[in-house]
Amino acid sequence: MAVIEVTDLTKKYADLTVLDRVSFSVEEGEIFGILGPNGTGKTTTVECVEGLRRPDGGSIRVLGLDPIKDGRELHERIGVQLQHTQLPENIKVWEALDLYASFYAKPRDWRELLDQWGLADKRDTRFGKLSGGQKQRLFIALALVGDPRVAFLDELTTGLDPQARRATWEVIKQVRASGVTVVLVSHFMDEVEELCDRVAVFDRGTIVALDTPAGLIDGVDAEHQMRFTLMTGDATDPVVLLGGLPGVSGVSRNGDQVTVTGRGDFATAVTSTMARNHLPVADLRIDKRTLDDAFVALTGRSLHL
Repeated sequence: MAVIEVTDLTKKYADLTVLDRVSFSVEEGEIFGILGPNGTGKTTTVECVEGLRRPDGGSIRVLGLDPIKDGRELHERIGVQLQHTQLPENIKVWEALDLYASFYAKPRDWRELLDQWGLADKRDTRFGKLSGGQKQRLFIALALVGDPRVAFLDELTTGLDPQARRATWEVIKQVRASGVTVVLVSHFMDEVEELCDRVAVFDRGTIVALDTPAGLIDGVDAEHQMRFTLMTGDATDPVVLLGGLPGVSGVSRNGDQVTVTGRGDFATAVTSTMARNHLPVADLRIDKRTLDDAFVALTGRSLHL
């Protein structure tokens, strides 16, 4: 069942079209990713869905509600972690949770959230004294204190070190496991690939692709490589043998080291041909295609440019 339905969403600022007829749906219980560079409309989309920004066209339904007309009711049923969330430096962890709980008619017991998200020993710690990872766990707890059915997490791991980022990923998985649908806004490929069931790829205010991470990767015709080492003494020239195979776009050799570049399932043709011709090799490696490869193929540019 779709808990979010967005159809032809449009948003303009003066003569600038930020969102151009964006459409997607989010199914109950999934982690839905919104991926794209900064400034491409991701946060604007989410703010329209949350009812924080009024769209100029299209329709939005969240849990069957219109975010603008039914804003008060909707805000009781969703949790939000904004891209630039900040708290007063001197507020204590328990004070922040108690304050946010007061915003809802039927909040969760924030004391349970302290234990659930590993903040019990930080109960009396001031916000300014928390580490980056601890702050992010607090932000998630604040987004969940209203007992939402849908949680929006916007650029949650920006600025965290690799260890804290991965710890936060595990927390996000726990959020979904607790029965909450998650909308995750990110510009980190590895994060989206690790966490999301489906991904909407944004570029210049439109969705250019929507699929599972694996589907996006498999669905683009991006070049990748396989590498191997020739066994000493074999006289077969792999450049001649492999160069004309289906999908192979190039073969290079440096001594005993061979690199084959191609598209699609060229690796199967290469390995079959080597076996038929009794060409012994060692250290065969096939480079994994990534979500970054898919993004470049879809948009013509790297996400991090």
